[in-house]
Amino acid sequence: MKPLLSLSTCWCSPRHQDGYRMLEEMAGLGFEHVELSHGIRITLVPGIIKAVEEGVIKVASLHNFCPLPTGVMQAAPNLFEPSAADPREHDQWVRHTKRTIDFAHQMKAKVVVCHLGSVKFFWFNPTRPLEKYAEAHPGKLLTEDPAYRALLEKSFTKLRQRMGPYWERTQASIKEMLGYAAEKGVKLGLENREAFDELPLDADYPAFVEGLPAGAAAGYWHDTGHADIKESMGALVHRDHLQKLASRTIGFHLHDVDTTGRDHQPVGSGKIDFKMVSEFWRPEHLLTLELSPRVKVEGVRASKERIEELIG
Repeated sequence: MKPLLSLSTCWCSPRHQDGYRMLEEMAGLGFEHVELSHGIRITLVPGIIKAVEEGVIKVASLHNFCPLPTGVMQAAPNLFEPSAADPREHDQWVRHTKRTIDFAHQMKAKVVVCHLGSVKFFWFNPTRPLEKYAEAHPGKLLTEDPAYRALLEKSFTKLRQRMGPYWERTQASIKEMLGYAAEKGVKLGLENREAFDELPLDADYPAFVEGLPAGAAAGYWHDTGHADIKESMGALVHRDHLQKLASRTIGFHLHDVDTTGRDHQPVGSGKIDFKMVSEFWRPEHLLTLELSPRVKVEGVRASKERIEELIG
């Protein structure tokens, strides 16, 4: 048994009007499984169902929200957040997350990948100075810059001072969804994020997943590009982060990051050490190539070959 490799529809869904043709294209590249990403418009769904029923391809995972809410025409994974203070937004998050779980069950998918909300600021977001500092010092190794390190510590202190109610609501929302996911035979993949103000803070992830009920229908979902961006900004050490979460990891989004910090690039074209990442893959894991729509077919094929080589 080996990890299951799939391709995310985020690579091609924006340019397709027919879900059947979209999945045919992906199958034509040699993929037996796909992830239905958060850009699946409702108009693509009939063709997707038909293709899956006819055995064109199988669905390994979905990314919340899938399909998109009616009237939404482009990827919107943070349209509703589990951290929201407004009960109406919370209700919409519950509604559309359940809808995604239902679709995953229909497609016989194993996992629904979820974002976990963010901390909101009325006026001054402490993460902005970090971004501005990085932009003003291109090419500089920020992790060895004392001024940047001091700014990073200050920003995290302000984030923690404000995040309490947001993080409490996120945790309550996820626990609220666990029973429903279990009933449908689906696990929630709790994904790490690249923005500093998105939840949870990376240092809090191990305690969060370990604190989930025993046998909970959820686990950690690791995004290589997001982790690399956070590492370059001094927020984590990629290997250490993987090691701390290894026992609760259920899947990976695989994509590279170029020297300018742009992610969702072909595997092997950037600076991520995928050989290191592959040390944490297990036979039961889902591996999903999550590539930009700008990536050429050759880049998709090269990424697939590189990951298959590492899988062995």
